[in-house]
Amino acid sequence: MHLTLHADYALRVLLYLAVNPDRVISTGEVSGAYGISKHHLVRVVQGLGRHGFVEVRPGRSGGVVLARAPSEISVGEVVRRMEPDFHIVECFDPKTNTCPITPACGLIGVLNEATRAFLASLDKYTLEDLVRRSPRKLSAYFLKPAANAEVG
Repeated sequence: MHLTLHADYALRVLLYLAVNPDRVISTGEVSGAYGISKHHLVRVVQGLGRHGFVEVRPGRSGGVVLARAPSEISVGEVVRRMEPDFHIVECFDPKTNTCPITPACGLIGVLNEATRAFLASLDKYTLEDLVRRSPRKLSAYFLKPAANAEVG
């Protein structure tokens, strides 16, 4: 299983916000902390907002905060909402499938089972669990605002 950068960045944004619960965080700060494109993060944050994971506060002193407690944000839910699809092989998408053995293939069932198991495993954890698993490590990286972070 492979997550897109969009889902990966969504999880990173949520981790950053969970470790900084008392501040409104700019996308520029998150971008600087991870060394990733602010433009791409803006799109990720918009998606997180659409799905109710974050609250986006506009304006000069605006930014983003968690919309729910970290204990209420399931890692599995985030991945399901932020991944465009789980078509791990061509035959998972009937619109683009050209595999001639699809009707007789046993692989589809096995891969569907594996995908369900992957997501079920992620469903066992919340954002709070992730932060709690290594608070010292995350705190060392994220409790201070990123140097030279852009505003916005």
